Parts: sequence; C-alpha cells; structure tokens
Amino acid sequence: MKAATLVLQDGTIIEGQGFGAETDAVFELVFNTSMTGYQEIITDPSYRGQGILFTTPHIGNVGINLEDNESGRPQVSAVVISSLSPEVSNWRAAMTLSDWLTMHGVPGISGVDTRWLTRKLRDGGTQKAALSTKGTPAKELLQRVQDWPGLDGMDMVEEVTCAEPWLWQGDAGSSWVPPIEDAKNCAIAVYDFGVKRNILRRLAGYGAQVKVFPAYTPAKDVLSLHPDGVFLSNGPGDPAGLPGLVQTVRELLASSVPLFGICLGHQLIGRALNADTCRLKFGHHGGNHPVQYLPTGKILITAQNHNYCVIPEDLNPAEVEITYRSLNDGSLEGMRLKNKPVFSVQFHPEAAPGPHDGADIFAEFFTLIDNARNHAQTN
Repeated sequence: MKAATLVLQDGTIIEGQGFGAETDAVFELVFNTSMTGYQEIITDPSYRGQGILFTTPHIGNVGINLEDNESGRPQVSAVVISSLSPEVSNWRAAMTLSDWLTMHGVPGISGVDTRWLTRKLRDGGTQKAALSTKGTPAKELLQRVQDWPGLDGMDMVEEVTCAEPWLWQGDAGSSWVPPIEDAKNCAIAVYDFGVKRNILRRLAGYGAQVKVFPAYTPAKDVLSLHPDGVFLSNGPGDPAGLPGLVQTVRELLASSVPLFGICLGHQLIGRALNADTCRLKFGHHGGNHPVQYLPTGKILITAQNHNYCVIPEDLNPAEVEITYRSLNDGSLEGMRLKNKPVFSVQFHPEAAPGPHDGADIFAEFFTLIDNARNHAQTN
C-alpha cells in the first residue's frame, strides 16, 4: 500500500497507509461514532469541507453498492480509519470503498490509532487538517493547513445545492419508506441546502409530491406556487455565513405556510428568529446521541451531524417553545413556534444511517399541513 501523511493544525504528524485517490486534501477533521452506514455518511452533503475519522475500527467490509448513497457522490474531503477491510462481502456490493473513493478523487488513510485521535479531538476540539497520499512533505501540508481559513463564516451550501428545481420521483434506496395508507395529497417545497435523499423518501412516503428548489430561490417564488408545506433541509458549514438564506427564512416565517427544518434548516430558523449560533467543541456526529422530548420526558436515540447549534437563551420564550435537548451536553435539539405552524429539530429523524426513533416527527409536519388546510376551508 502507498504511504500517507495526516497533519493537524497543532503540528501533529500521523503516518499511515493510503487508499482511495492519490491526492492532497485540506479539511476540518471530525469523528463519527456510527457503527454502520459508512457509505451514507460519506455521501451526506452536510460533511462538505470535512474529513471523517471513523471510530468504528473496521471499515470497508461491505463495499459500496448502488442504492445507499445520500447524494450523487462522496461529499467528504478525506477518510481516516483504523483498518481497511481487504475483502468485500455483501451481495449488493458493486465495488470496494477504495476504488469508489479513487473514482471520485477522495483520499483515505488507514493504520491510524483512531482511539487516540478521537480522544485528542474530544478533549481539544475539532482541528483543521491535511492529508496526502502522494508524498507531499508534512511541512508543506502544515503550511496549507495554516493558510486555509476553515469553515467558520463560509458559505458551503453553494457547493452542494441543486442548480435547477426538480421533482422527486423516488429511487431504489435501501431506506425507502412505503406510502402510508392515509396518504396525504399535498405538495411540499424542499429548500436544498444539501438535502439527504432519505429525507425526500420520508416526505414522499406520506404520499406528498416533493419538489426540490435551489437554496437561493427567493421565498416569493416558492410561495407563489402555493405549496402545502415548505421544508428546510440539512446542509454543510456555518449558518452565520448564510445571511441571504436567513432572510429567505424570515420571509417564509412571515407567511402562513407550515414550515419544517432539520439540522441546518433548524439553525437558519433560529437565526431568522434573531438567535445567534455558536460552534460546538467537537460537534455531534454519529448514530447514538440521546435527546429528550421535553413535553413528555421521552428519550430518543438519534442520528446527528452538526458542528454548530442555536443558542437557546437568545430565543423569545413568549414566541418559541424548546422541545428537545441533548442529554450529552444540554444543547438545543428542537423547537416550535407557539403561534405559527413552524417547528424544527437539530438531529436527523430520517436517519440513514442511524436509529429510527424520530421517524414519526415527519408525521407532525403533515399534521400541521392538515390543520392549515382545515383552517383555510373554514375561513
């Protein structure tokens, strides 16, 4: 195997074996604690600009298939693992992880003490990093890291959003949700900040017509189509670097259309309500994060992927009800408006990968839509 070098912003140099593409990459390094689903994780657009350190020691054993992508290609900048499986054993596998990453120009490094490196990031916080699988000297990699401005204040959504509106017509994804018996005949407009395919499957699973719009589509253009509901998707980067999208959300909030946000969509709603957002020490990335639904005390195990969070103290309690809190660090995980059909969650109820404890949250969106329709018919 080819040699690979990983350099962190604090000067730490880690040598290992390279796989995937022979190239260099500069990125923000985060760790993910999910036990399975590396293909879905690597193709999640919310990871744009980041490299993933997998805490699960053995990666690559099920290869890559044609169904489990959460977007059209790998979105991560690099992959850091302990051990790369030399064999692929899965009936759906079409290629190896290394060949897939090579095809898309993404480098990887194995042979890393990922337990030590995870503790380093947990204790010291997220770091910028660079990886070379083509022999670039560590000194040069460190200089590139120091010259890179990082993700704070950056607009990463422009790199992952769609170019034109398009209608979701389903796919063969493994997390497909069959339509429910009392299917809703409604139209959902999805703002694509880096939307995962399983979110679209979940929305369509309720019988909705789902149309996806580029992130910078003006609110008036979407509202002129009279959708029954508007969905604000997940996405990468710092919400503080997206003032134009915050203004779009403010205009959506001024309407009466039901609004549902996940992850970045949740953060943009928070900023549109004049709350600030802040960077978490090392982010939440994985499929085992406990959150509590405050109205009932119920605990959900959730999938999460974010580096920033809404500051709850900035929200007006007369206007906003906090609905979910993280049981790991107490950070805000969900909210809803008291006088408008608007709610959001920071975690990922669509999973892919991860537990399905929050799957019923999508039903809340359609309840808001039904209520809005009934109100319109009686007025």
